[in-house]
Amino acid sequence: MHAHLRVARRLAGVLTLTLPVLLVACAGNQPTASTSPVQTDPVPAVLDAARDELAALAAAAQDRHFTARYTLTGDGPDRTIVVTSANDDTWRVDVPGGALGGTADVSLAATADGLFQCALPSPGRPEPASCVRLGDPTDAVPRRLDPRVQHPFTDWLEVLTDRRAPLAVSPARPPTGATGACYSVDSTSASLNAPLDVGIYCYAPDGTPTAVRIVVGTLVLAGAVGPAPSTVELAGPVTGGEPLGVAAPSPGESSAGPDGSTPAGAETP
Repeated sequence: MHAHLRVARRLAGVLTLTLPVLLVACAGNQPTASTSPVQTDPVPAVLDAARDELAALAAAAQDRHFTARYTLTGDGPDRTIVVTSANDDTWRVDVPGGALGGTADVSLAATADGLFQCALPSPGRPEPASCVRLGDPTDAVPRRLDPRVQHPFTDWLEVLTDRRAPLAVSPARPPTGATGACYSVDSTSASLNAPLDVGIYCYAPDGTPTAVRIVVGTLVLAGAVGPAPSTVELAGPVTGGEPLGVAAPSPGESSAGPDGSTPAGAETP
């Protein structure tokens, strides 16, 4: 009987010494709870904020009326683009070298009477200015007549304010010589008919476009903006002639202007 008691006491002692060690070992094998906060990717929030900022600036640009000159740099010599946004929401953009392969100057304008292309006196067309009606004020300029530089000041502003448009927006550095807040805009649509040209769009805090980099080149605001007129005036009288295409005419192809005349140096059929 005493022998059994001694064995029992020895087993109890062994368990007393071993159990804490086993408990400590088990505790050491448990995963340690992390005290560091969960890291989240901040990029989506930054991009979403950029989209909101650009939409707000584009909305301000829609209400901004002014006259301004922009320097267009691209493949050829620098050109001065004149933009007029009138108080009655009519607009006009004069584009040197905007037609006939860069040899003729044109002006695009939207008034209460419609959308017009006006041929301006230039080396490729020395005749007086004259205009052709292209459609209603909100119609799109046909692709073959479209110099594209007018879009950032007109219909593309509506796309930039539309949060449903398939666009990806992120902050960007201003092009050389430009100021303002700039954003890189890309299309997220696989469609060939993107709602606007991808590129960089820059604005002053009041909504004035200060720079645009798109496929045709880089537009940078040149100097201070001027006051807006009450309405825009066409560069010349409206005629029944044909508008000038952007591309240079093929050999033997007529490049008659809006008044039916043939620009100097072009071959007649």
